[in-house]
Amino acid sequence: MSTEFKTVDLEQPVVRGEQTIDKVSIRRPNAGEMRGVSLLDLSRMESAAISELIPRLTVPPLTKPEVNAMSLVDFMAIGVEIAGFLLPKTATQDSPN
Repeated sequence: MSTEFKTVDLEQPVVRGEQTIDKVSIRRPNAGEMRGVSLLDLSRMESAAISELIPRLTVPPLTKPEVNAMSLVDFMAIGVEIAGFLLPKTATQDSPN
């Protein structure tokens, strides 16, 4: 089984010491990484659920304080990608119209 990644270009880069993070990759979560996170909360885009998952799924891994300081636009962009992983592939493929 291959691991799937989505990349988000950050509008407001995260500065960590001398390092500037201007994009992050989000990895498809496995069941264990969802521990303690309600799927219902995640499907409703609850910020607490998204905040819990971002440090677990981002490459490079963002810390909780970095997530809390993140711009709302970047936070939502990452949240949308994480929520998209909950959909089956058939729901995300273009329909042949």
